[in-house]
Amino acid sequence: MRQSRNHRSRGFYRSRNGVLLGVLRGIAEYFDFSVFWIRTAAVALLLLTGIWPVTGLYLLAALLMKPEPVVPIDNEQEREFYESYTHSRRNALRRIKHRFDGLERRLQRMEHIVTSPEFSWEDRFSRPR
Repeated sequence: MRQSRNHRSRGFYRSRNGVLLGVLRGIAEYFDFSVFWIRTAAVALLLLTGIWPVTGLYLLAALLMKPEPVVPIDNEQEREFYESYTHSRRNALRRIKHRFDGLERRLQRMEHIVTSPEFSWEDRFSRPR
């Protein structure tokens, strides 16, 4: 018996376990169909319409569909980051850099306070709690 998973809430992605670019497996997982039947339908379309229309549609789908995330997405913030990363890696890296720059500034302020001459460790530890 197949394990039912709700992929529609996760998104429409190319599968990382597919045979050729993962398009058909991604479609099968999204609609919760058997990969065998999706591939059978694709081969039937290939035989009925010819090589070029189906191949063109397949390559177009491979270009438009985003690859499945390596790590499953657990919340909306992770989904937003993954969507921004796959849409524009430069913007996603800029967001990460901005976040770490803020952390770096906070660390520098803490280091400045702790290493300043006004900061006395003895006073800090001798205060009653």
